[in-house]
Amino acid sequence: MSLSEELTWRGFVNQMTFADIKDLDKETRTFYWGVDPSADSMTVGNLAAAMLVRHFIDHGHKAILLVGGATGMIGDPDGKKQERDLKTLDEIAKNKAGIAAQYNTVFAGKDFELVDNYDWFKDMNYLDFLRIVGKHMSMTQLLDRDFVQARIGEGGEGISYAEFSYSLIQGYDFLHLYRTKGATLQVAGADQWGNSIAGVQLIRKLEGVESHVFTTPLVVNKQTGVKFGKSEGGAVWLDPVKTSPYKFYQFWLNVDDETAEDLIKIYTLLAREVVETAIEHHRNNPGDRGLQKLLAREVTELVHGAERRESVERVTKVLFGGASVEELNEADLDALAAEIPTVSCDSVISALVESGVAASNGEARRLLQGSAVSVDGEKVTEDRALDHVCLIKKGKNSFILAR
Repeated sequence: MSLSEELTWRGFVNQMTFADIKDLDKETRTFYWGVDPSADSMTVGNLAAAMLVRHFIDHGHKAILLVGGATGMIGDPDGKKQERDLKTLDEIAKNKAGIAAQYNTVFAGKDFELVDNYDWFKDMNYLDFLRIVGKHMSMTQLLDRDFVQARIGEGGEGISYAEFSYSLIQGYDFLHLYRTKGATLQVAGADQWGNSIAGVQLIRKLEGVESHVFTTPLVVNKQTGVKFGKSEGGAVWLDPVKTSPYKFYQFWLNVDDETAEDLIKIYTLLAREVVETAIEHHRNNPGDRGLQKLLAREVTELVHGAERRESVERVTKVLFGGASVEELNEADLDALAAEIPTVSCDSVISALVESGVAASNGEARRLLQGSAVSVDGEKVTEDRALDHVCLIKKGKNSFILAR
């Protein structure tokens, strides 16, 4: 498939400055994509745009990956109802390191150049910025931006000059990368269209050259209409400390059927034939949740590696697939212990009480007598000694690991 066909089939096409998407197939370009260090990790929302970048790279385009040390000092106001709190320089440095490390993971084995826009802004003075950038940006266009209107209109929270100027900073990034590295294309999420166009305008006015922007739709859960990447506990992060590989895997495993058909195209690099076969099989056998399992497998391995992916699959089979806890190695047990109550007890009753599953010995005995408790998949109706690692289960979804 050509790049234009690939992006269209996978659902990556939103707004673009190209007259025809097939223009992407006519020549290879140097392009850039960036993430601001508002946190020390990307989310699965960022990952969607990263997958778009992977396809550009795989079709021969040269990638510049930007970590926004300068823009991160201000914070992108687009989509935000209130003014952001400024990050400290130490926070920004920590966050930049986290984002850069994830670039190296997601794009492992691929050719790209890493840049930080702080490097070209740190020595620029205010008057130079006004002359180079401010003089060529229309206040009318800036004021017409939807997020600006929302913030300064009736009931809005207002906007600082710093946040108002954010798109000028991002616009200069594009100009600088054109001048120094020959970048003629910026790829971004749909919410970055206005900021990206600022760069196209600057390059046209100052260099007399046409550059381009290609944006991908924000991924939305079709069942809820909510921006994808949120869970009950908040954002779903690529950082294993913020979102454990087990929770990350479960997130993909639990998406609804309709959404899974979209996500398998966006978040995996599987060939079209493989994806379409998986979708067809899933439609014929939805109870197997084969599409979600394939999705969870592919994305977890991309972000966390094969070893951790295999570990969370073993843990998942123990919890929900009838596999024995004896099949888990120490690393697996550690991963499991991080997700469910873990105790060191000599009996089932003491394990139920110490874990908080039962409030008292009496309640624990009643649970046993009511056949509500199993040990390693076997129903138990009276207390018994625990002399090995085992999995205790109450009802359908309450687990205890006894080590």
